[in-house]
Amino acid sequence: MTRKNYVFTSESVSEGHPDKVCDRISDAVLDAFLSEDPHARVACETLATTDRVVIGGEVRGPASVIERVEEIARECVRDIGYEQMGFHWANMQVDSYLHAQSADIAQGVDAADNKDEGAGDQGIMFGYATNETPALMPAPIQYAHAILRRLAEVRKSGAAPALGPDAKSQLSVIYRDGRPVGVSSLVLSTQHLDENLTSDDIREIVAPYVREVLPEGWLTEETEWHVNPTGKFVIGGPDGDAGLTGRKIIVDTYGGAAPHGGGAFSGKDPTKVDRSAAYAARYVAKNIVAAGLAERCTLQLSYAIGVSKPLSIYVDTHGTGEIPDAEIEKAVSQVIDLSPRGIREHLQLNRPIYQRTAAYGHFGREPDAEGGFSWERTDLVEALKKAV
Repeated sequence: MTRKNYVFTSESVSEGHPDKVCDRISDAVLDAFLSEDPHARVACETLATTDRVVIGGEVRGPASVIERVEEIARECVRDIGYEQMGFHWANMQVDSYLHAQSADIAQGVDAADNKDEGAGDQGIMFGYATNETPALMPAPIQYAHAILRRLAEVRKSGAAPALGPDAKSQLSVIYRDGRPVGVSSLVLSTQHLDENLTSDDIREIVAPYVREVLPEGWLTEETEWHVNPTGKFVIGGPDGDAGLTGRKIIVDTYGGAAPHGGGAFSGKDPTKVDRSAAYAARYVAKNIVAAGLAERCTLQLSYAIGVSKPLSIYVDTHGTGEIPDAEIEKAVSQVIDLSPRGIREHLQLNRPIYQRTAAYGHFGREPDAEGGFSWERTDLVEALKKAV
């Protein structure tokens, strides 16, 4: 029997976290390729450490983009806000080792006279949705993101100039009768530029913004606050801890509230089902919940490299479904083509829309006018209702 009363915890990290700096650069390189060639192939990885960024991977696209990689990396770091000793957008060394995509991979992925476009790799991908928040996301990760996004806004606007780019949040959310009702503890570590500031000083700065984004009544006198619990956080970003692309996959998805197939997203073009199929799985799960077919839904897809059709589609509504899960699975197959090409075309993924996903979660965001977060639309609702 599903537990109804419990505490669940999720964390988020800011755009200035070392791993997120790397995700941002990798996705900016991807966007640059897709801006010039919507069908470019990109698998870009980034490493960042003290005053150095190293970029590598396989690409197939305009050589002019490869020539601009250093400029792209510096612009990302400048926009995030790093101008400190040990990591400065103007002074850091940038090394690029991008090279041509493997011909063996290309022949499996490319469409040909006798085959459709195949998946860029084997793997399993999960999507999840729950009606516990308006965005149909788990509350702990959704609000952990919201806190850091708000702090980044006030840092960049000048309203909170003492804050630095690197930060982490963690929320332990109380559930009663299966619904989120409050916060038992909140952990927030944020870089600060004045080394004389204490933990109490930082709490005074951040507390109003935390209260802004959390639902009314969630913070009480019983809520435990742990703000900069080490006492000082001045050295931040890649100077304090090395970063790598793809090391925050749980932060990127559902905060541990749902399974994860293991594949990272950033720096990968949409032929890589690690990314595109994970987006499609979220899209379908969200539409199932939005259609009222279930209160919660986990959806799994699986693929083989070079094969166009998914090997399996699995739906689990965790006992909340209005109809049997097997019937929902059949409906999913009827309303959307989940081949790599089908996903790419339906969600219009061959656009430079990825840099904006690199921080504060790939899911639970509002679709934008340029096509970003198209997988957050709920335009499959009516088709799903008809199919069942």
